Amino acid sequence: MLPGGALRAQIGTLVIATSVIQLANGFFSTFVSLRVAIENFDAAGLVLSAYFAGFTLGALRCGKIIERIGHIRSFAAFAGLVAAATAVMPLVIGSLAWVILRAIVGFGCAGIFVTTESWLSAKALPSERGRVFSIYMVATFLALALGQLLIARADIKSAGPFSAIVALFAVALVMVTAARAEPPRVSATAALPYGLLTRSAPIAVVGCALSGLVGGTFYTLVPAWMQDQGIAQATIAVFMLVAVLGGFAFQIPVGRLSDRFDRRILLALLGLGFAVTAFVMVLLPRSLPTLLPEAVFLGGFMSTLYPVCVAHAHDRMPSDRVVAVSGQLILVNGVGSVLGPLIGASLMAHFEIDGVFYFMAAAALLLAIVAGLGVLMMPAPKHLEAPFEILSPQAGPLAHDPLDASYESVSAQ
Repeated sequence: MLPGGALRAQIGTLVIATSVIQLANGFFSTFVSLRVAIENFDAAGLVLSAYFAGFTLGALRCGKIIERIGHIRSFAAFAGLVAAATAVMPLVIGSLAWVILRAIVGFGCAGIFVTTESWLSAKALPSERGRVFSIYMVATFLALALGQLLIARADIKSAGPFSAIVALFAVALVMVTAARAEPPRVSATAALPYGLLTRSAPIAVVGCALSGLVGGTFYTLVPAWMQDQGIAQATIAVFMLVAVLGGFAFQIPVGRLSDRFDRRILLALLGLGFAVTAFVMVLLPRSLPTLLPEAVFLGGFMSTLYPVCVAHAHDRMPSDRVVAVSGQLILVNGVGSVLGPLIGASLMAHFEIDGVFYFMAAAALLLAIVAGLGVLMMPAPKHLEAPFEILSPQAGPLAHDPLDASYESVSAQ
């Protein structure tokens, strides 16, 4: 067993390294959206969706890689993969090349987060695990938000931002591989037959798909549209920052409400709230004083849809299926995240940004209707103990990662 000070230093190193990666990731996502708008790719929607496709695949498959080569090597491999793909992007500019490279980046980022979160959970003492993960999520969430501010000073047309992103991933890689660390052991997890989750928790499945649809559309297409409109990069950075911080601000109060009331009612209210806010975005003048409050509510409603759906699914499934349930919800959410930018980009080509907001509003309204009908047709399930998790927009689904089954079986080192 590691001494207390050494263990805290190891956990602190992991948290800081992952925060550096989220800083890069927050900047990278908005930067690519703006750069794609400048390049005017024919398959812009596909380029923007590729990250989510790779992220979803990585979330589902990287557990096997970690089991085979261990946590430290896995972190190094995934971070190196992201750095290499990022470095190639300014050298090979084209739709097909960037689709492949962004998918690789998504796969690598998913691997980094699964590696880190399973490592943290296994190393932290059971009595401190909740506090460790709270610190981890707050740190990475704030880093993701701060990454938006880098947009204000970035030269979008140059290769400089790519180099900065590579440097940040390299810093995180050095921090983890150079630290004195004893990685945890991992074990394989049980599978869940497809279809069982859909029959047991249909609202959660539909909600996760629509949540991915909305989130993927917002984070990829809204910055690109603002860039096309000639809006200053500093303004775009502030808007995206406020949206991310709005999502963070909503997590704790929504989590408390989720654990006290029928989650389906709360899910219906969140979907309705997002739909109303999206409609307001279309109707009101688009000036900064009106956009920023709207961004708070958009980010808040949008970022809490997924965790409420996850909690509702776990309410309806046996506790021994928690990992398999989370894996399937990641897949469903990822499919929605891939389809959202593709559909949204097509709508934006014909109806400008209004079509995108109507599309997101319709998806959120559909979720509200499905959840409302569920309340009328099915009895409320019994809540599990504190199943709601604070989830960041991009790493959030991995808070229930595929290695969770090994958490309790691995003693603190």
